[in-house]
Amino acid sequence: MSETAEPTVIARREGAAGTLLMNRPKALNALDQAMIRAFQAALDAWRDDPAVRLVVLEGAGGRAFCAGGDVRRIRDLALAGDTEGVEAFFREEYAVNRGIATFGKPWVSLIDGVCMGGGIGLSVHNGPRVVTENALLAMPETAIALFPDVGTSYVLPRLPGAVGTWLALTGARLKGADAVHAGLADHYVPRERLPALRAALLEGDAAVVARFAEPLPEASFAPHRAAMDRCFGRDSVREILAALEAEGTEWAAEQAAILRRMSPTSLCVSLELIRRGAGSTLDECLERELRLTRVVVHRHPDFREGVRSVLVDKDGKPSWTPPTVEEVDPAAIRAMFEG
Repeated sequence: MSETAEPTVIARREGAAGTLLMNRPKALNALDQAMIRAFQAALDAWRDDPAVRLVVLEGAGGRAFCAGGDVRRIRDLALAGDTEGVEAFFREEYAVNRGIATFGKPWVSLIDGVCMGGGIGLSVHNGPRVVTENALLAMPETAIALFPDVGTSYVLPRLPGAVGTWLALTGARLKGADAVHAGLADHYVPRERLPALRAALLEGDAAVVARFAEPLPEASFAPHRAAMDRCFGRDSVREILAALEAEGTEWAAEQAAILRRMSPTSLCVSLELIRRGAGSTLDECLERELRLTRVVVHRHPDFREGVRSVLVDKDGKPSWTPPTVEEVDPAAIRAMFEG
């Protein structure tokens, strides 16, 4: 059967588990609205079903868990002026994130391959969260001039030190073990052991994950943790850049160069969002994120330009408005949170 002939989310009852397989492998299991609605249906069906003791979530194809939301589609809707279509996508996606967080039973994510953006939203709010050596986690939104959403404005400020701010602003990619060190995952299990782990989970006890987990190697970012906290703990993007430049190290120079490629407006919005999220509940964060999508997607040109540059034309040459962090008006950023 072709991919289009199969369900994009395959939901089954297996043993004492509900199992969900994201099934758009050619699109790296990127979330579209039909998938989001299938997740909501599963949440509704299994939340109060005593025969379902846990949920197991996976991605098909071997390359990706879930590469994120279908932002090309969102851009198309925005270009067409379909504000309700954009609103419905984000509103329904965030409702699923909230539903996972409040599900009341273990939601076991087996993350093997790419897990970005919306994929993190499907895994990070419940657990246990399992990563393999092939897992690659990131929140790459600043490259397309969006911002860390799907409830991560609640999660990221609660990671150790300034790790969450670093991930949010740079879009840094974390391999499996690093994701556990950062706090985005709980257990590291080699890919070859996933079938046995999955079979064990069907008995209905999420605690079996610990039996399959392996000790972690040192985090690849460990040598830079102190500098990360020094630099990314600052209160503005300008101060972060100045601190990185003052470090005088190769790592700091690399981080500054990455930040200079991102949407300046998105960097400032993302930092403000995370700082506000530190003192907010998950529900407050999701509501703030939803309000912000209305401004960022429809009223500011950078989102459409960022998606064009990264995913449509793939020229890597975005034209940002304004073009530099130094030209961003802090009052304009604050106004985006009020709009």
